[in-house]
Amino acid sequence: MTSTTAPTASAGNPDYRDSGLVFPESFLFGSATASYQIEGAFDEDGRGPSIWDTFSHTPGKVWNGDTGDVAADHYHRLEADLDLMTSLGLAAYRFSIAWSRIQPTGRGPANQAGLDFYGRLIDGLIARGIRPIVTMYHWDLPQALEDEGGWTNRATAYAFADYAAILGREFGDRVDTWTTLNEPWCSAYLGYGSGAHAPGRTDGAEALTAVHHLNLAHGLAIQALKPLVTNDPDFSITLNLHVIRGEGETGPEAVRQIDALANRVFLGPLLTGAYPADVFEDTKGITDWAFILPGDTEIIHQPLDVLGVNYYSTTLVRMWDGVSPRENSDGHKDVGASPWPGADQVEFLAQPGPYTEMGWNIEPAGLEELLVALHEEFPNQPLMVTENGAAFADEVVQTEDGPRVHDVERTDYLRRHFTAAHRAMARGVDLRGYQVWSLMDNFEWGYGYSKRFGIIHVDYDTLVRTPKDSAHWYAALVATHTLPA
Repeated sequence: MTSTTAPTASAGNPDYRDSGLVFPESFLFGSATASYQIEGAFDEDGRGPSIWDTFSHTPGKVWNGDTGDVAADHYHRLEADLDLMTSLGLAAYRFSIAWSRIQPTGRGPANQAGLDFYGRLIDGLIARGIRPIVTMYHWDLPQALEDEGGWTNRATAYAFADYAAILGREFGDRVDTWTTLNEPWCSAYLGYGSGAHAPGRTDGAEALTAVHHLNLAHGLAIQALKPLVTNDPDFSITLNLHVIRGEGETGPEAVRQIDALANRVFLGPLLTGAYPADVFEDTKGITDWAFILPGDTEIIHQPLDVLGVNYYSTTLVRMWDGVSPRENSDGHKDVGASPWPGADQVEFLAQPGPYTEMGWNIEPAGLEELLVALHEEFPNQPLMVTENGAAFADEVVQTEDGPRVHDVERTDYLRRHFTAAHRAMARGVDLRGYQVWSLMDNFEWGYGYSKRFGIIHVDYDTLVRTPKDSAHWYAALVATHTLPA
């Protein structure tokens, strides 16, 4: 996951613009979404408020005052959206379940209307030959649990296990892959450290406490699910592992510190059963980690059938000289506080473009590097790209063939990153599939509706869906398993 120099390009075009590459028939092509970003219906059918409802309704937290109240209105347009997935030929669909739609306060009996909605979604996918990949938590913690301390409260991890058991009893015969958490790094560090995400707290000790309780929740949830499922599904977690490069003489030390906080604090307990010792040393002035109790790491260390990998860009670091203005180009929305507790002397440097609309550098070599590094460190661990995609400024144009969105940049982005994935597989990586982010334009968290990641365009006034050129390109890839030009 780390590097101090840029990687050497693999065989093929140095710009990763290959074509004609053939993926195995078993390779699982799909797309991904998250509940709060697309569903809407925020107060319907018994759904309780989540931390993102509270956060987005707090003035100044989200650009333009946008909220997920309506989002892409997927809740009311389920059948039509399922048909869109069919039109693309998707083999899999990765979606998240809103915890507060199942348990409005995060505890207690299940809300039947919520179960019914996700039952219709899962059954609709299966009827169309699309495998359901369920993410049980994509950042939308029930507000009632946050009022009790949220992920800084150990009890939240046990509440999550109870929620997992409800899902296992209801859907344990139909789900292809159970993913416990999406990007716990973001939940912990952006939610409790920098304040850029809900619940908006800014305390380094709380962020590190949340890291552990999220890890614990993952282990407890798998323990709760396994006795309940009956169809031999895969068990998974998705991490946004950082590809970190160092600059200059101080680069290696900066890489080590950020790798500990970004990657190894999750990979260690999840895949080896132990936290990295250096993260304790680096953060000893912030917390003593006394919230780790005997037996916790054994609970966290559950066998994973597949490790989900989200990749968008790379990170460039060095140690700050303490004199010049400290650069903070870490790719995350800057609201004043840091998502890097204990690493206050690390400087995040801007990288060469081109960039997406998020300001993230485009570097497909980073995806190849990440997948190969994971394979080399954990050679028996199957992987799946669970998110990869790009935000660009898209416009609907009227043509003689009807409305079109000519998103040339996104199509090129996907082509280059699928090339990177293929090269990693050629180097021995056991990569099982690739879920493009995102199926449709949606509520992009703190950026509201200002950033469009979808391969399907959503008009937020009319909610009309228009497949973009990237969707047509992707459909051709899915149909042929061969990378189009």
